[in-house]
Amino acid sequence: MKVDQDNLKTGLVLPGGGARGAFQVGVLKAIAELLPNRLASPFSIISGTSAGAINSVVLATQAERFSLAIEQLEDVWCNFHCNQVYRTDAATMVRSSLHWFAAIVFGGMFVAPPKSLLNISPLRSLLNSKVQFSRIQSAIDRGYLHAVAVTAAGYDSARSTTFFQSRSGISPWLRTRHAGVPSHINTDHLMASIAVPMIFPPVNISGEYFGDGAMRQATPLSPAIHLGADRILVIGVRNEVALTPPNPEDAKPFPSFSQIAGYMLDTLFMDGLYSDLENLTRINQLMDSVSTDHHGDIMGRMRPIDTMVVLPSKDFRDVAQTCFKNMPKTMRFLLRGLGSDGEKEDRLLSFLLFEQAYTRELVELGYNDAMQVKAQLVDFVTGQEVPRLFAPSWVEKDLSMFQ
Repeated sequence: MKVDQDNLKTGLVLPGGGARGAFQVGVLKAIAELLPNRLASPFSIISGTSAGAINSVVLATQAERFSLAIEQLEDVWCNFHCNQVYRTDAATMVRSSLHWFAAIVFGGMFVAPPKSLLNISPLRSLLNSKVQFSRIQSAIDRGYLHAVAVTAAGYDSARSTTFFQSRSGISPWLRTRHAGVPSHINTDHLMASIAVPMIFPPVNISGEYFGDGAMRQATPLSPAIHLGADRILVIGVRNEVALTPPNPEDAKPFPSFSQIAGYMLDTLFMDGLYSDLENLTRINQLMDSVSTDHHGDIMGRMRPIDTMVVLPSKDFRDVAQTCFKNMPKTMRFLLRGLGSDGEKEDRLLSFLLFEQAYTRELVELGYNDAMQVKAQLVDFVTGQEVPRLFAPSWVEKDLSMFQ
């Protein structure tokens, strides 16, 4: 629907997804090409979780030069290797395996429990060298950015916490299971947001340990709305078209650890988005069905939110399967031990495959998928009149009962 362009705040929401975050870069690359004369970011509010948090912060640091931000993201994602994210050398992998084995055998009596499956110190070094966090406040002060948010999950508080850096006037919020905390975003916030449980280690921020932001984020659109977004572009990382139910008469092997872990990550990163879209659709329907003269006090404090959802047209598991051989030998050995052999669909592999053969395909897929809806994208990010919801047909079909 049409909004006041002078006061319009367009938000960008980037959910998590590990190596799947490369798809988001492809979509953003298309947007940058579709807006050749616009130097500043079209998104004044940017909210990200896990790998999406890293993409969000890079965009925020270069809010005044959107195309430059995309170039930086593309340069990293298209030249990725696993050893830039986690240590893959044989000595480290052997020590990690022996550590887990000893901790289990001795019940933690002689060996301290391991903190995580993988050592991701290389990623911290990469972020410290590539991300200029001081530029965030500069972009805010100069009016190119309204707010940027990074979400992590507190292990002690059992609460989803959104750390945000913004213009003055935005108040923190506190709910039973989620909160917004004003912060100066830094490497710790990003490392906490991507700390997938068991696989990556938690991060201590102000006395509390935090893990992957998707764990408690039941409402991933909420941070952008709290920060004042009037319309939200969501770039997801999962092709959600349901698979054909298995034939009960066909024998199925017992699910491997890899299969179960991948399923959990898939649920962790994306399921909250679709339930949040359902809630938003209900609210929009209610707001649009009642005259503004009859909104009353409660509805008067609410506002409809235009939403556009861009999702991959292809299942990332299929792409990951063809790129399994590009992983370091140590990681292939570890994944085989967990039940992943690269010869069948594998969700876990699609999250951990930080190799350029895979990420380049996802960037290209994101670019091509965005170009399929380029007219709608341009209208959305330039403040034109748009429908309340624009999404792939299967998403709109699922939500049609609320429209």
